Amino acid sequence: MTWMLPDPMLTAPVPDPELPPGCAAEPKWDGYRAQLARWADGRVLLRSRQGTDMTTAFPEIREAALEQLPGDTGLDGELVVWEGERLAFERLQQRLVRRRGAGGLAAARTWPAHLVVFDVLHLEGTDLTTWPYVRRRTTLEALFADTPLTAPFTLCPSTTDPATARDWLTWTSAGLEGLCFKRLSQPYRPGARTWGKYKVRVTTEAIVGAVTGPPAAPRTLLLGRYDDTGRLRYTGRTVALARTATAALADALEPATGRHPWTGRTFTAGWGSRDVLDATLVHPQLVVEVAVDVARDGAGRWRHPVRLHRPRPDLPARAVPPFNE
Repeated sequence: MTWMLPDPMLTAPVPDPELPPGCAAEPKWDGYRAQLARWADGRVLLRSRQGTDMTTAFPEIREAALEQLPGDTGLDGELVVWEGERLAFERLQQRLVRRRGAGGLAAARTWPAHLVVFDVLHLEGTDLTTWPYVRRRTTLEALFADTPLTAPFTLCPSTTDPATARDWLTWTSAGLEGLCFKRLSQPYRPGARTWGKYKVRVTTEAIVGAVTGPPAAPRTLLLGRYDDTGRLRYTGRTVALARTATAALADALEPATGRHPWTGRTFTAGWGSRDVLDATLVHPQLVVEVAVDVARDGAGRWRHPVRLHRPRPDLPARAVPPFNE
């Protein structure tokens, strides 16, 4: 093995969805960031952003690399699984659980993955990381066209047209999280957060069913929505509240008395932590408006932190959209 994959180049959040001058835009997919290396001696490595070896969990990607990629080639992209007409992040999680042997092969048949490739880092022994993005992109497009690369490899779209980039933001129902912005003249800088990432966020309503901290001074809100059977379903938790928000909520939250839809339930901190929260149930009557992104887990909950926008004491619980909408 004469070369190694570089650390992945990373993104930093940006508040504006407009394509900056001198940049290209790419869709940001709801998947796992992944780098793929195929060495001339036949070895293949598929690894996560954190460096976890995922090769055995995705045997179809390994086989395609051996069959289609030139030797000593490295790619950067996003692992995704399609289910119906949307990307199913939860299937990727299940693929990693069933990562070895017969379980991995069965999962590959049930939920086949694609690698949406957005960069080429090494090609037939040549290090391309010092090349500007626009040159690497031209080389990547030629690799797909001339080799050619086919499924499970997919070429990520790229555009310098602001109108096209804006149009991509309408794809959120299919699993697009937002846009990545990449400067045309920039080389691949391992570990640097110099790509921009705009995440689509929307405001919507939910019901406060519990809090962390005392109801008179809540630290975070645990949110729910009713499903079509009338059951209050947990849908996510806010980030830590600002002091002004805490004061505005204090008089509107009543500790639960008697039976509550979440009586006996425990809640974990989430966002990668399994720590159990010390939560206090409150009467599920207060509606709040929250800002969320489009990513959800397999249970239909918001997968990323939720931000409180404002209380909506003027709205009854029946005005809140149903669970999973």
